[in-house]
Amino acid sequence: MSVWLPTAPCTPETCLTEPGPVVALPRRVLRLAAFLVVLVTGLALTPSVRALPGGLRDGLVRLWARTLLGALGVSVRLARPPAGGGVLVVANHVSWLDIPLIAAGRPGRSLAKTEVRHWPVLGPMVAWGGTVFLDRDRLRALPGTVAAVAELLRAGRPVVVFPEGSTWCGRESGRFRPALFEAAVQAGAPVQPVTVRYRLADGRATSAPAFVGEDGLLASLARVVSVRGLVAEVTFLPPIPAPVPRTGRPADRWQPRRELARAAQAAVEATGR
Repeated sequence: MSVWLPTAPCTPETCLTEPGPVVALPRRVLRLAAFLVVLVTGLALTPSVRALPGGLRDGLVRLWARTLLGALGVSVRLARPPAGGGVLVVANHVSWLDIPLIAAGRPGRSLAKTEVRHWPVLGPMVAWGGTVFLDRDRLRALPGTVAAVAELLRAGRPVVVFPEGSTWCGRESGRFRPALFEAAVQAGAPVQPVTVRYRLADGRATSAPAFVGEDGLLASLARVVSVRGLVAEVTFLPPIPAPVPRTGRPADRWQPRRELARAAQAAVEATGR
């Protein structure tokens, strides 16, 4: 168990709703096959795509992310334009689908727990995509991770972070932890809050895509490909300027990142209602 990051109380038994309308088994198999084809193709092309100029690279990543989600039967709705340049993108965290969903609107380097590196197929892909990995069991590694994220922001690269520290079912959410907001303070980079929501075609909220508790990746994938009319909504909210760093006592130095975390969480929660 992590010594500092939270564990959400959400579990598959208590938090996951019924998937609603489902598709027939042959359609599920086709979706899964299409997903694997798109995923493996992206994995094979990742080194070449990373070498392309920024605009072309980001366009291809957006196309790949939308194609991947479409293969799973997920419709994507993007609201409001994402910010450009070095911005810390912070979002509520529901599912492993959140990563390609945000990439469909704003590709960037992601921060992920080290366990993701060992996931089958997905692990190598996120590693080759330039993901910054965080060892949640080593508190001493946190300053180095913050410094690495700040350096990316200074270089004009967006970084995607899920500051709740764990996935939640969507009906419940966690507090935005302030530690990684320090990277935006150090780099003088804006923070762009993002709200992620999952619904059915009739507008009802669903937690079927959630990836919580002891839920397995394959079980989660099986739920996603079975849902008929799954809609993923991502709303990019106005960027929040980074406050000026402070000196003095630790409590004073840490105040700017706490202010950023509270402001970003308030924006996400207000949009999600």
